[in-house]
Amino acid sequence: MRRYNLVLLHGQPGTAAEWQRVIAMLPGQISAVALDRPGHGSSRKTGGGLDVNAAAVIDELDARGIDRAVLVGHSYGGGVALSVAARAPDRVEALVLLASVGPDCLNGADRLLAAPVAGAVCSVFAWKLTPWFARVTLRLLARRQGWERAIRRHVNWYVWGFTAWHNGPLWRTFLAEQKALVREAGTFAGLAASVRAPALIMADPRDPLVPLRTAVALSSALPDARLHRIDRAGHHLPLRAPEQVAREIVTFLESVASRSPGKQGLAPCGGTPHGPKSLG
Repeated sequence: MRRYNLVLLHGQPGTAAEWQRVIAMLPGQISAVALDRPGHGSSRKTGGGLDVNAAAVIDELDARGIDRAVLVGHSYGGGVALSVAARAPDRVEALVLLASVGPDCLNGADRLLAAPVAGAVCSVFAWKLTPWFARVTLRLLARRQGWERAIRRHVNWYVWGFTAWHNGPLWRTFLAEQKALVREAGTFAGLAASVRAPALIMADPRDPLVPLRTAVALSSALPDARLHRIDRAGHHLPLRAPEQVAREIVTFLESVASRSPGKQGLAPCGGTPHGPKSLG
């Protein structure tokens, strides 16, 4: 029976823990590991742009003895997955991009947060005050709704309130990634066009952070891609729509397996979860 190695990359900000519900719904023959990207969670590496993140992913594949993997990236993590697939095509079997950054994804806030002086001031201010306010707000909501429902319905408060980098101030990572995003935004179309691995793109047409036009542009630029829309999930698909995400991943990998003669498909969902891991 065909087995796959999945490497899951969170967005900005975020941690590997955001993938737990998705991983729990995958079948047993899918070996999945969620990583803390550089500058996030338990990672000891300093945050940076696509090159920094791509190198960390490749190092992790080497450390785990994984020759080829299916990369699953959410938001900024989708850009990292694209970068790895373009730079090391022999290491990537397929791509799954969820609300991924890509062509024409920048907005005014992105440019402000990457601006000299203003970006640093905004980042420090945001990460000094917002997490505290977010935690208080989410706890109040959880008293009425319960934690699971509160997190799923108010995922932004959860992400901003409980994301951290244990080895340094998160605002530095946030700022480094924002600067890199603005600097590297023009490279996404070229990166996508150079990728030969099959790709699945998932997006909500009403995503308030990454517009649908970016998903459409990615599906057009990638030589072998399909676009699947998930309605009413917003930007945080792994937390807001884990069942749909897991189901679409399995269906996609079934189609990838069917292209290889003699390969059997995947079993129904319901495998055991795998633990998160840090990229350094």
